[in-house]
Amino acid sequence: MERTRPRGLYFEEFAVDQELQGPARTITEADVVQFAGLSGDYNQLHTDAVYAARHSGYGKRIAHGLLGLSVASGLAARAGFIEGTALAFLGLDWRFKKPIFIGDTIAITARVRRVRPMASSGGGIVVLDVSVTNQSGAIVQQGEWSLLMRGRPQAAE
Repeated sequence: MERTRPRGLYFEEFAVDQELQGPARTITEADVVQFAGLSGDYNQLHTDAVYAARHSGYGKRIAHGLLGLSVASGLAARAGFIEGTALAFLGLDWRFKKPIFIGDTIAITARVRRVRPMASSGGGIVVLDVSVTNQSGAIVQQGEWSLLMRGRPQAAE
């Protein structure tokens, strides 16, 4: 028996076309430096201001695309709808639409595309259409996430 309810939504609480909002977060210099160290991706477009000013096409450094995706995942966790109820991240189909710059503030919006019960897992699969937007409302990343979610616990018999 559960003593406290997880913050996240159980599988049964997701409905097709339901919209879920996440908080915003500003991408910092420290984020880019730490992500480069963690991932081993020291591409000059991310780590060398002089090089990026000359070669990025934007006149400045851009954040790693995968940093944006990683932060989006964290924003979904902070929003609470998957906290304690997501059993597995099953897959994604992702597009990097526009650059994210140091100093940009990004947020996520997720819309439930489909749900599929999985009796064997005690829950089901939830497919989300996820958009990452910057402070101007421009979509910078977008795609589909598939998650295995816990079902609501059965009442004690």
